[in-house]
Amino acid sequence: MLGSRSEADDAVQESWIRLVRSDTGEVENMGGWLTTIVSRVCLDMLRSRKSRREELVTASAPEPVTGQQVGGDPEHEALMADSVGLAMLVVLEKLKPAERIAFVLHDIFALSFSEIALIIGCNEAAARQLASRARRRVKGAGSTSEIAELQRKRELVDAFLAASRNGDFEKLLSVLDPNVVLRNDPAFAPVASVPVVHGSEAVAKQANQFAARARGMKTVLVNGSAGVIAGQVDQPIFILEFTVVDGKITEIDMIADQASLRGLDIAALNN
Repeated sequence: MLGSRSEADDAVQESWIRLVRSDTGEVENMGGWLTTIVSRVCLDMLRSRKSRREELVTASAPEPVTGQQVGGDPEHEALMADSVGLAMLVVLEKLKPAERIAFVLHDIFALSFSEIALIIGCNEAAARQLASRARRRVKGAGSTSEIAELQRKRELVDAFLAASRNGDFEKLLSVLDPNVVLRNDPAFAPVASVPVVHGSEAVAKQANQFAARARGMKTVLVNGSAGVIAGQVDQPIFILEFTVVDGKITEIDMIADQASLRGLDIAALNN
């Protein structure tokens, strides 16, 4: 429902606090009661997240870049299956909070619309309409080609991050376009004096300089596309956004300004 491990932990903690402060002696269905509490906490968090982001001018979401799709073998099928959750998360991030809650509770957890209506605070017909609207948007997105493209981009970003961690200069060169451009954010002091870096060798050298920091960095979903985070999803130090063309990384944009970071949709991935 939230797409973030740290926010999910916060939701569970808040729900636990509400549980211990409540008189549950007359609760006949504890599972249903807890589902309601957790769902309402998640709904509040999604609405708060959306409200914070609407106060900022945000960059448009980067589009996945066309990649080669290799089908018909078990390895490819496994990669596609693994990427379905990634594609679903991309779509869910585009839904309104109430739509997202209604869709997840009904289509994934099989709650009735009467139960969902009580959680969201609307009538049953409205809850049904919210889930239906969300379902149409989900079915209209995340096609096989889109999933393959996003998976390919994530593989390149993962390869870049692994090479940076290991100080593998040759591997870095292999995933970077010869004319790659790295735009550093002046808000990040260690690179403030070098705003733009041109060329694969220069970019690879800078990546190698941050090998120690790269060991703590992770691949994340940023505005619906694969990126890299230094720090935590809820407390990022900086984000790297990637542009990929013809199977090579052509642009890397660092975002370290805190106001800009708060305007990004960042979600954790399995790393």
